[in-house]
Order: sequence, then C-alpha cells, then structure tokens
Amino acid sequence: MKKLTRSRTDCMIAGVLGGVGEYLHVDGNIVRLIYLFALLVTGIVPGVLIYILAFFILPDAPLVPGPVHDSSEV
Repeated sequence: MKKLTRSRTDCMIAGVLGGVGEYLHVDGNIVRLIYLFALLVTGIVPGVLIYILAFFILPDAPLVPGPVHDSSEV
C-alpha cells in the first residue's frame, strides 16, 4: 500500500505538493497549479495553514539506495 509522503525529488519548497502528485500519479506542476488556484479562491490563509500542517505531519519519502561509489577509485 502506497503512503502519502513528502517528495525528495519533486520539491520546490518542502516537497508536500510533489508528494501529493507522486501519490496521485499526476505531475507535481499540475498539483501546484490546482493548489495555487485554490489559494486564490479561498483567500490564501487557509491554504498556507494546510500546507504548513502537511509539512509537519507528512513524513519524508524513504531514501532509495543507489550504487555506492568508492572515492578511492577516482
């Protein structure tokens, strides 16, 4: 089961909206545009508070292990 997390790769401020995009399998920029529209319609303050709460509530996405490079091989 996939969990909603903050993105480590698709982030502009804190990765909240990038994480929502990854969770929904949608481009993060589309989520950002929808969020911006919602901010303007609701008067900015509620949307900013929700974003800040999501920043503190959502965990970071787990690190994906990659190849280990030995610095002595350079």
